[in-house]
Amino acid sequence: MIKPIYSFCKAAAAALCFFVFGGIAVKGQEAGTGLRLWYKKPARDWNEALPVGNGRMGAMVFGDAVRERIQLNEESLWAGSKVEADADGAEWLPNIRKKLLEGDIRSAMELSEKGLKSDPLRIRSYQPVGDIYIDFFKNTRSLPELSEYRRELDLGTGIARTEYSYAGIRLTREVFASAVDNIIVVRLSSSVPGKLTFRLSLNREQDASVVPSAKDELLMQGQVLDLPAVESGPAGPHMKFAARVWGMNKGGSLQAINNSIFVEGADEAVFYLTAATDYNFEALNYDRSIDPARQCAAILEKARQRDYASIKQDHIREHSAIFNRLSLSLGQEDKDTIPTDLRLKAVKEGKEDKGLAVLQFQYGRYLLMGSSRKPGVLPANLQGIWNKDMEAAWNSDFHTNINLQMNYWPADNCNLSELFQPFTNLTNKLRGPGRITASKTFQSKGWTVNHLTDVFGRTAIADGVGWGTFPMGGPWMALQVWDHYLFTRDRQYLEQEAWPIIKESAEFVLGFLVKDKNGQWVTAPSNSPENTYRLPNGEQYMLTYGATMDIQIITALVDACLEAGKLLGEDKVLLAQWEKVRKELPPVRVSKRYGTIQEWIEDYEEVEPGHRHISHLFGLYPAAQITPEQPELFEAARKTIERRHQFAEKGQGFYTGWSKAWSVNMYARLLDGDAAWKNILDMQRYLTLPNLFDNHPPFQIDGNFGFTAGVAEMLLQSHNGLHFLPALPNAWKEGDVKGLKARGNILVDISWQDGQLQEVKLVSPISQKVRIKYGNLNKTVVLKEGKPFSLNQHLLKKK
Repeated sequence: MIKPIYSFCKAAAAALCFFVFGGIAVKGQEAGTGLRLWYKKPARDWNEALPVGNGRMGAMVFGDAVRERIQLNEESLWAGSKVEADADGAEWLPNIRKKLLEGDIRSAMELSEKGLKSDPLRIRSYQPVGDIYIDFFKNTRSLPELSEYRRELDLGTGIARTEYSYAGIRLTREVFASAVDNIIVVRLSSSVPGKLTFRLSLNREQDASVVPSAKDELLMQGQVLDLPAVESGPAGPHMKFAARVWGMNKGGSLQAINNSIFVEGADEAVFYLTAATDYNFEALNYDRSIDPARQCAAILEKARQRDYASIKQDHIREHSAIFNRLSLSLGQEDKDTIPTDLRLKAVKEGKEDKGLAVLQFQYGRYLLMGSSRKPGVLPANLQGIWNKDMEAAWNSDFHTNINLQMNYWPADNCNLSELFQPFTNLTNKLRGPGRITASKTFQSKGWTVNHLTDVFGRTAIADGVGWGTFPMGGPWMALQVWDHYLFTRDRQYLEQEAWPIIKESAEFVLGFLVKDKNGQWVTAPSNSPENTYRLPNGEQYMLTYGATMDIQIITALVDACLEAGKLLGEDKVLLAQWEKVRKELPPVRVSKRYGTIQEWIEDYEEVEPGHRHISHLFGLYPAAQITPEQPELFEAARKTIERRHQFAEKGQGFYTGWSKAWSVNMYARLLDGDAAWKNILDMQRYLTLPNLFDNHPPFQIDGNFGFTAGVAEMLLQSHNGLHFLPALPNAWKEGDVKGLKARGNILVDISWQDGQLQEVKLVSPISQKVRIKYGNLNKTVVLKEGKPFSLNQHLLKKK
């Protein structure tokens, strides 16, 4: 007998709006947007599996007909423990600075190795929860011949679906991660009653056990057991975690045995899964007063009171309400009938597919929704939330010398502003440990973080003093918080969250700066992230003082403080101090060697001219300091990125997915749409995996997010008024975009034909004047609160 929550009465009622029983689409939201990744074969490996996520939990769905795998993640499950790793720089820092400013880099480096090296030097990794395996047949020899196989991910509904037929039976699976109910849902159904027989198992590679907790439920309980590792912190039992899977069936039988649930002769079966840890975000540490198993039980108890159709309906409603805010068309040929992997293959073989670019653009928005929203608290990490490895690449950390920031470039301009909150959450919490780093290591007030952090709030130098000394990580995070305010114009957010972060970051900068031989304020020690320069004597170093990126970040931070401080009525003495420092920073210089933007305080030769980091163009993007109004710097910026690419293409350096994505954004700021499009094509051809994940390599999600931000930047820029179609490629002859967001909290729709602007529609929640630009035309318009404002291709107001 089917359980009461599966009554046909409830299902029939739900069908009136969105569904028929069993979740078959009929109309409305269930139809999604037509934006789908789809394939005619199961995933062969993780890079072909399809992601679902609700901000706190994620799953990768493989779609295998013999043995389905659903790989599971929870945002806070990390190895390691909270430690204070900061070196005491009091004795060492003055002499290190002196040696750097005198040009004695070797001595400065030797002193830094002795005095600034943190302990432990490294962090441990973000880890997976485990895997669900669903076994249908003993082996492939037992499997009847399949037909009509299809697996897909509908971006508009957030549902991964697998379907196939054999022996006259149609089998369907659906997997989605509900933010509303804080669970992952798996549903299996058969077109012929009584034909579902399978075993669902819950497993983890290490540190966990799984047992039945009821006749229809499995409980996983575990604790991360960290073994001794060089420079990676204490060994021992650390974070605790749990997961629960509850199942229900229509027809047949269902029973939990060992680590599995066995279903026999069912018409359909549904499973609700959740996971939790004893992590306490407020403490940036695990908390033994938290019982993960009880946390899971409480979440499931609420979900168990609701039927599948209602949970699915609420999931789609919540998901689509966010996702459907923005639409994009590039007038592309309809290729939705071609599997996604074959479309990508065609592009890799030299063809162009604008529709695939649209799909990737929207995929970036989808992935940010899946890895950065309530019920989640933490921001998207290097892999968003999806990681299969106990020791992930780069520990799947929060990398703060570009990668974490890039994750959030599309949050505001792509109309996903609420997804930025986890970034703010972490930035705010890092102020605590960041004060220790600022004081103990750098002898300054305020707060900062170096080139990475983790769930335990690591802010000390990590991975070595040459590589990891990046005290501008904190100021860059603060700038991202400020830019979020510029987009939203949320005064309460500015006063209560952004301003305390920004002001205290500036306090660190003021205390950290020193005067160089020219009487200018510089940072010391410093580096240009991950890049190496060569001295005339042939010695190679990372450590320096006054790297160009540092100065650009500080310039932007001081500008933000001045604007925010005046808006909030800050003390005029402090404002005057900031203005004085601003005037005494070194200028951005043009290299006499190559006519490029100079990366270091001296015009050094770089060891790797094709390096993936292009940090000295921070002032071009994401900042707005290098613009067409400074023609010499603007041209030097163009030469900088072109030189990087020339050497990388020769093998003297290497491309990464995120670096190419940054290039898309920088070419957009250079107003070069064709170059931006070329870099998009490069990403597709060389740096995109079959499931459209960005390939660093290996997978790293910042490239997906940078890609999405770059497409938006090509269509609309708002750092200096509103600039429509600033970098439209010749290949994008016609199209329209609806729902972009500009700074000032302005919603923007744009349409164009034959490469020419046709119409713009603007809506602002407040009355304000804005300067708008298209081509050589400039115009100031007045937007009235909540009233749509339309202009035609001549930028004349319609009557």
